Amino acid sequence: MGTWASWDAVWELPAEKRIFGAVLLFSWTVYLWETFLAQRQRRIYKTTTHVPPELEQIMDSETFEKSRLYQLDKSTFSFWSGLYSEVEGTFILLFGGIPYLWRLSGQFCGYIGFGPEYEITQSLVFLLLATLFSALTGLPWSLYNTFVIEEKHGFNHQTLDFFMKDAIKKFVVTQCILLPVSSLLLYIIKIGGDYFFIYAWLFTLVVSLVLVTIYADYIAPLFDKFTPLPEGKLKQEIEVMAKNIDFPLTKVYVVEGSKRSSHSNAYFYGFFKNKRIVLFDTLLEEYSVLNKGIQEESGMEPRNDGEGDSEEIKAKVKNKKQGCKNEEVLAVLGHELGHWKLGHTVKNIIISQMNSFLCFFLFAVLIGRKELFGAFGFYDSQPTLIGLLIIFQFIFSPYNEVLSFCLTVLSRRFEFQADAFARKLGKAKDLYSALIKLNKDNLGFPVSDWLFSMWHYSHPPLLERLQALKNTKQD
Repeated sequence: MGTWASWDAVWELPAEKRIFGAVLLFSWTVYLWETFLAQRQRRIYKTTTHVPPELEQIMDSETFEKSRLYQLDKSTFSFWSGLYSEVEGTFILLFGGIPYLWRLSGQFCGYIGFGPEYEITQSLVFLLLATLFSALTGLPWSLYNTFVIEEKHGFNHQTLDFFMKDAIKKFVVTQCILLPVSSLLLYIIKIGGDYFFIYAWLFTLVVSLVLVTIYADYIAPLFDKFTPLPEGKLKQEIEVMAKNIDFPLTKVYVVEGSKRSSHSNAYFYGFFKNKRIVLFDTLLEEYSVLNKGIQEESGMEPRNDGEGDSEEIKAKVKNKKQGCKNEEVLAVLGHELGHWKLGHTVKNIIISQMNSFLCFFLFAVLIGRKELFGAFGFYDSQPTLIGLLIIFQFIFSPYNEVLSFCLTVLSRRFEFQADAFARKLGKAKDLYSALIKLNKDNLGFPVSDWLFSMWHYSHPPLLERLQALKNTKQD
């Protein structure tokens, strides 16, 4: 009887309070679930102190211990930063941070001559203040992660001056994109009539396609140096592989990622007949700054005869050398181009746009519900931007969690298929060794809790990928 009475008391509360309580409850439920998963994985880091027998052929004990300690530090950082984020978000909701910032934005607009009727202008001021608050509160965590954790484990290559200039530049560029796009979106919603959700969806589709098109050519170079891959054997082999699978390659770039971090990556971008490939210099053995540093430190220049080098120096270079050989780089690209050939990129775009359309449709259904605004302290007005924030971030959060998990499962399936495609190209052996090297260079820990990996890993665990590459049959 007591339980039923409690539920009756809950349902007797005003709709606004029930909505607000449900949002807070779900937020903390997700946080506790994520913490539970993280503790399961942390237990793996703490108890797996020796290389398991199945990993002895691919990982030495020194690298295994380094990766274990690195992941332990990241786990600790993730726990405290996650707790802070959850507490901060709860305080903002409980103490009316969102309506307070909206009123503050209105007061600022009033000072410069814009009254309440200029809702879009007030919305832009709100966005600017909210993103500034987020940047400032996140700065100490970012500094600690970069200059303590990443520095401790040998990944950080940034100076404090470079970091701060980079952070300011990112903030400015973000505002230059966010504010005009948001103002146009709000305007479309205002004038779109009953079918505004269709126009809003089409607008965001066009914006996303434009950003993807211009990002690597105009935005990314503001932060990193892109140079064409020099003529040579690697470029020729990349062009031949692209031609063999009908990939419309136009340019190959090397990005100077090493000035930030020694983590490595590769990707392609572009639409239709204008595709480009980008390789991080840390991915390429002959480009890696770390490798050049080793040679300078040892006082050694590369030799063709291989004579005159002490065994100590050879061992040092072998253990610390970063990046992949040309054959391994080609295997990694074979995997990446497999995503294109198998239609994974197009499928992800379609899924994303279907989701976007659904969300805008549901937003159109819910935007007139005053109790949603009242739940977050907006009793006298229902600003469109606030409606977007409430519905997309809070009301849709259960749906977003389910969708995220489904996309993670799909992503792992795509990764296996891309590996199988690289194997069809005859790159299985080189991809096998490349995955091991990349795991070593990035200090990835190869042992994972099954529940943690199932929920979080967009890529299959290393051992599963290696085993799939060794199989003679494919699904």
